[in-house]
Amino acid sequence: MNLAHLLLRHARQAPDRAAILHGTAPHATYGDWAARSAGLALRFREAGLVPGDRVVLFMRNHPRYLEVMWAAWWAGLAIVPVNAKLHTTEVEWIIDNAQARWGFVTRDVTPVALSGLERQVDVESAEMDRLLAPIEPDCAVPVAECAPDDLAWLFYTSGTTGRPKGVMITHRNLMTMGMTYFIDVDALSTSDAIVYAAPMSHGVGLYAVPHVMAGARHVVPPSGTVDPEELFDLGRRLGPLSTFAAPTIVRRLVDHAEAAGLDHATVGRAFKTIVYGGAPMYLADIRRALQVMGPRFVQIYGQGESPMVGTALPRAILSDTGHPRYLERIASVGIAQTPVQLRIADEQGRALPAGTAGEVLVKGDSVMAGYWRNAQATAAAIRDGWLFTGDVGCLDADGFLTLKDRSKDLIISGGSNIYPREVEEVLLNAPGVAETAVVGAPDPEWGEIVVAFVVPLPGAELTEETLDRHCLAHIARFKRPKRYVMVDQLPKNNYGKVLKTELRMWVRNQAA
Repeated sequence: MNLAHLLLRHARQAPDRAAILHGTAPHATYGDWAARSAGLALRFREAGLVPGDRVVLFMRNHPRYLEVMWAAWWAGLAIVPVNAKLHTTEVEWIIDNAQARWGFVTRDVTPVALSGLERQVDVESAEMDRLLAPIEPDCAVPVAECAPDDLAWLFYTSGTTGRPKGVMITHRNLMTMGMTYFIDVDALSTSDAIVYAAPMSHGVGLYAVPHVMAGARHVVPPSGTVDPEELFDLGRRLGPLSTFAAPTIVRRLVDHAEAAGLDHATVGRAFKTIVYGGAPMYLADIRRALQVMGPRFVQIYGQGESPMVGTALPRAILSDTGHPRYLERIASVGIAQTPVQLRIADEQGRALPAGTAGEVLVKGDSVMAGYWRNAQATAAAIRDGWLFTGDVGCLDADGFLTLKDRSKDLIISGGSNIYPREVEEVLLNAPGVAETAVVGAPDPEWGEIVVAFVVPLPGAELTEETLDRHCLAHIARFKRPKRYVMVDQLPKNNYGKVLKTELRMWVRNQAA
């Protein structure tokens, strides 16, 4: 079970089929892709790399990201994808912890040599051209034999509390994720195209797997990032695109479509499917997205520890406006995906009844093998085959999972539990509010108080009094923020997730 066989299969069947595009410019057919990845796999072996060794990818989105990924798997190696926004010292810590041997970079991400690597390769250099020199893949370089549970993808968590942990994702995990896409997310064919606008080091990069399974096209925008105008133009020129996006990216696409006055038919010529996840999608935001862009959204909930597989909220449910519980359902993250079981549990892992909030547990073939070189963390996260996600949620009688928050984000004020997301949902419906994030701040009387960071819409004049009246009209008094902080923007990582750790640090520093 080696993921490289997925690429070889299409290279044999349709070697001339378009595979990778840089914008609208052809970069590789399936035959080209396989021949280049096989060539690099051979050079890995000639350099002494052996199955199980790790190679780091620290680069912006680039067509050669895909070629290196499949070359590594071809040789039986594991990919270590690194967030392109990390500091050099953070990357070097990951290199050391992963015991990585080679690294692939782009100069704009790191113009300096990273310590700890045997070899660092700029993917836009003549050296890379030589490493990718194509060979007949079936002849000199057979695909390495891999067991289903061999390491394929070593993903380092964001490290918001101390050093990041290396999540060990296997060939079985990614095969499961790929096949699940067809069942629970979207049907694919050779005419489909995925666009890599969000960072390929995260979820959208993993979605290369089902799109290779289908023999679809892979499009890297020339900007290498999220530019709504560029993405809509690429979709119109290449045929409707699919992608994975965090809610903040969805919001940017919706803003562009609305500002440009695009109707649903015009949007549909640019985008087929937008899978969203990775951070909370608020009810007001998905309702607006559906209104502006039409029924082309699917939500998934997963974690790095169960990549892209947990629950799914398909477009059929997002479009079923006549259902009596429609708003509740589209505010959820959907139902369990086909290969997993879900459970809401107490601290001991005991199942809780429907409607009761507790920790979300996931079990199935998508769940990681464990944390790299960290047996203690693995034992804490996986118990009796169940992954303890750290997320708080509840299941209804129909199996729909509604997330409350990360357990670490829960605010306990005066002995009462307050879920920040509930307060955020209310504030987002207040006139003049563009974005908001809610955290807890230490308080000598209440233990914690609720603090809301609010980004006003352009030209809006927000006051604490008007926001407080709005909250009091919609939620219990004890849940309302005791303090409002107006800001121009919220701190986010390059994937669009709000960095609540920074907000909590800010309020603690203010208190000090």
